[in-house]
Amino acid sequence: MGQNPAISDRVMKPKSRGLEQDDLLRPRLSDMIDMRHELVKLGALIDWEFFATEWAGFFPSHTGRPATSPRLVAGLLYLQHTYRLSDEAVVARWVENPYYQHFCGETFFQHRFPLDPSSLTRWRKRIGEEGVEWLLTKTIEAGRVAGVISERSVEAVIVDTTVMEKAIAHPTDARLYEKARRRLVALAQEADLSLRQSYARLAPRLSGQVGRYAHARHFKRMRKALRRLKGYTGRVMRDIQRQLGRVTDNSLRQRIEVEVALVDRLLRQKPKDKGKLYALHEPKVDCISKGKARVRYEFGTKVSVTTTHKEGFDVGMRSMPGNPYDGHTLREALEQVEILADTRPKRAFVDRGYRGHGVETTAVYIAGSRRGMTPALQRDLRRRSAIEPMIGHMKTDGRLARCALKGTLGDALHAVLCGCGHNIRMILAHLRALWAQILAALLGAFGAKGSAERSDCGLKALAA
Repeated sequence: MGQNPAISDRVMKPKSRGLEQDDLLRPRLSDMIDMRHELVKLGALIDWEFFATEWAGFFPSHTGRPATSPRLVAGLLYLQHTYRLSDEAVVARWVENPYYQHFCGETFFQHRFPLDPSSLTRWRKRIGEEGVEWLLTKTIEAGRVAGVISERSVEAVIVDTTVMEKAIAHPTDARLYEKARRRLVALAQEADLSLRQSYARLAPRLSGQVGRYAHARHFKRMRKALRRLKGYTGRVMRDIQRQLGRVTDNSLRQRIEVEVALVDRLLRQKPKDKGKLYALHEPKVDCISKGKARVRYEFGTKVSVTTTHKEGFDVGMRSMPGNPYDGHTLREALEQVEILADTRPKRAFVDRGYRGHGVETTAVYIAGSRRGMTPALQRDLRRRSAIEPMIGHMKTDGRLARCALKGTLGDALHAVLCGCGHNIRMILAHLRALWAQILAALLGAFGAKGSAERSDCGLKALAA
């Protein structure tokens, strides 16, 4: 028997709570809050129906509980990266803040969590990089409607790269060897494998002693202790390899094989090798040197940032795994801007790291090259450094400084969402500035009227 199409469509759509009889006596959020607040104004600028339409394809099943409202999820993701909040913090603050609830589409004040914080993780995986790029596109459209940028602002852009560090500990050999041993021992206990020796007492002590030797500059002793610690980890790994045939659970055996391959890669790598392993739970982390005086190496992934030349509004964010050369990332960055903003940039201003980019569809101006340039172009090229404070705001005010999402997909999603948060902060600042101008104009008008009335009273008094 076939399923009724009307019932199927109703089940697939995300849930929307209708008005109940008790709601007629409850005060609405619009009666509780100031409708002139910038979050209220921003909520009116975003096309929320777009997410309900485009994200409907992520729910192919016709059975089960209806999905969460796409506007709620999109609003929580916007708020999270605007105010630098974690998944747990943004959900907790949503319960306390009526403006957050109104921004996410609620009609009445809610006293319970709208969803479990872990649902945001599943939603990010579901929508993927394409879904978060739609979020960035809607902030660009909202910026145009609000007047932050114009239609021609995207014709001139600034492109630069930065490092988005991963949420990992600083990789030292002693820490990696000890962590690898502990992970192997835990898997052996889960598989009921009897190890000859787990080194649960010797290895942690030796790992701490390595750091003390390094601090005291006893490098010969440090290297000797490090070799012993590496040997402990290798013995545990080989002991598990010999007993691997006794594991009957296929899924557990695959996990052990993956972990053994990872530890073997760690033990074989040399100090000068390329593609080294810096974290066991994040094998794709890159070691990037940007020539900074304060920090020599950063462990994470490279991110390409594209902003408008005049306003500093973000029109493109993309993670670049593998630490590619900056010039090789320019073509992808400009293509992303054309897709998201629906406008091809005519001019791009970059630093000297983009020499040899090979882009021909856009005029690229590299910092330091003034030959044959007009004074106006030289002035525009000097403004290339305006992207640096924008990247700084994304790291200090936003969440670009540290990525806690897993894998290369997590890096791609986190980078684009950081661009969304930056754009929303700029739109909110613009709305606050507009409201301040309106208040100043009103106060000025009332002040002029009051001074005129006072001068009339003074003339009458003098005449009397």
